[in-house]
Parts: sequence; structure tokens; C-alpha cells
Amino acid sequence: MLVVVAALLAGLGLWAGRPDDPGPSGDALPANAASGALPDGPCAPSGTLVPPCGAWWGAYVPYAGNGSLKDAVLGFEKRIGRKLDLVYNYHDMSGSELDGQLLTPDEQELGKDRMLMLAWESTVWTEPHHEGWSETQLGWKNIASGRYDEEILDPQIRRIKAYGKRVFVSFDQETDARIKEGAGTPAEYVAAYRHLHERFRELGADNVVWVWTVSGYLGSAADMKALYPGDEYVDWIAMDQYNYYQCHDTTDWKDFLRSQQPSYDWLRENVTDSKPVMLAEFATAPDADAPLRQRDWYTQIPAAVKKLPEVRALVHWNRPTSEKAECDLTVNEGPGLEGYREAGRNGYFHQPVPPR
Repeated sequence: MLVVVAALLAGLGLWAGRPDDPGPSGDALPANAASGALPDGPCAPSGTLVPPCGAWWGAYVPYAGNGSLKDAVLGFEKRIGRKLDLVYNYHDMSGSELDGQLLTPDEQELGKDRMLMLAWESTVWTEPHHEGWSETQLGWKNIASGRYDEEILDPQIRRIKAYGKRVFVSFDQETDARIKEGAGTPAEYVAAYRHLHERFRELGADNVVWVWTVSGYLGSAADMKALYPGDEYVDWIAMDQYNYYQCHDTTDWKDFLRSQQPSYDWLRENVTDSKPVMLAEFATAPDADAPLRQRDWYTQIPAAVKKLPEVRALVHWNRPTSEKAECDLTVNEGPGLEGYREAGRNGYFHQPVPPR
């Protein structure tokens, strides 16, 4: 697999582009990606994109059937009745144009008037867009050693630098779950994270806002604590917590606050209390016997999230986790869509999005 990756990267070549340079595919980075006046006033976001008067409203939306992320996001926004503040997308480290190229043409287009968060995974996916969830681990110790700097890391870091606009980057989201997948030890992850952070700095890509993302599953508490790279390397901490209900063979329905607060409290008490918190993935499963329960779960969010005052971004996971109806976490229709639309209208989730 790694031989294939190396050959692919050699074919693409290294690209050290400027904002007006074409990328490997011949698509130019947007000339206006880093233009326009920054918001001012008491609700203007900070340099690390923290909105002081509310929270960002974002989502992960799978690619459309035609392969377009732009079409998928615009269709989702039409359904929910508003523009997303933040679009979350995932990439592997193959370097391929399909999945391994950060800031694809669709991302560039969407990023003109939205923020982007790129989850960069130290894997090579077996199938396009990680459709089957299978992958090959590159290994944290290999990332930390610099083995992949020239071929994999540096070309993508240069793309982000050339883009100019601030971008959220999460390295190996749900990193605690990756230990058992063979990525390495917590110490190796910390070394890999710090190496990647320093590589961005060395190449002058200072437009990155660093997000450290764990599952938030408290059964992994010891691992999560050991995986933290340190406050000087992290701008936001993030977690992925859900109300899975019957999706995972339980009968325990957790409302929004109960699904989020235990992990939120633990992270702030045991990892850091000086960073804003992102719900980098959240959603609820449906209740087939009480469909309106899913609607109400979402409509409660604006009031409930204020009890988690450091949560400054909420990113909905709009993808089923399996083909089972009880695992459909999307809000594409029905009561879930109704509740999510209502929550997204709340003024707490309408903050001035910076153009750069």
C-alpha cells in the first residue's frame, strides 16, 4: 500500500503554490479566499475563531451521489433552511486527488463564505471517501519520525498556507479509538501531533486553528488524558458524543445535555479548562416508537448548550453509521429535520463568520 502511495505522490509531484498557482489538478486556489474586512465589535471571533457571543453551527455531510461535496452541502443547507458556518470534511494521507488532497476545489468554493474544518487522518483509505470504513494505518511513530514529510505532509501544508484563510485542522479525530486500530501508543501520537504542528510552523502555514479530537467515551479516560499534546499545541478540544439509543443495543435514551455533559465536564476537569470545546460530531438516533422524540432532542439544544458555556461549535454528523434504521443519524427528513431546522434558527447559532 505504501509503495502505491509513494508512486501516486511521485506522479502528482510536489506543489509549493501561491494563492494564484494551480494545484496538482490544475484548479487555482480562490483569489478571494483571504479577503474582506474582519468582523468587529463585541461578537467578533477571536484569532483562533472562538465566537464570544454564541457558537458555530456546522455539519459533516457525505459527498453527493455525483461525487460533489459542494452539491451535498448546498442540498443540506436548502433542507435545513440556513447556511452552515462550518463545513467538516475528512481526508486521508494518500496524497490522491480524490481523498488525500486538502482543500479540494469544492472545499475552496464552499470556504469562500464558510469556515472549513479538515480532519486529516494518518491512514490510507481502501475505498473512495472511506465508504466502507476500511483503511491502512501509516503509524504515528512514522509520522513523528519525519518519514512522510516530503512526500505527504509538506505538499498539503503548502496548499493550506497558500489558501491564506484560517482553517480548522484536526489530526486523527477520535484518536483514542485509533490505539486499538494499530496506529500506535499515546506517547507516539503526542510525538506525531507535535511534529505535524511544528511542520506547519516551519513551512510558515500560520493560518491553522488546531483542534484535538477524542471520542469522549469515558471508558477511554486514561488514554484520552495521555493523548493530550499540551495547551501550547492545541487551540480547541473536541469530542464526538451521541445519543445512540437502540443503535448500540441499549434502551437508554439520553437527551442532548445528558449525552454531552459528562464528557464535557471530564475533559475540562482532567485535560484542560483553558480551551474552547467543539462538539465535532453529535447527533441522535431516532425512536421508532416515538418519532417526535428525535425532533424534541434537537429543539432542546439552544437552551441546553448554554449549560455547557465553553462549547463554541456544534458539528452535526449527518451520516448513518450502518444500514439499520435505528442507526440513521441523519436529519434529512421527518421529525429530525424539523427539530434541527428549528434549533438552527436560534440567534445563539448566528454569529459573524470571518471571511479570512
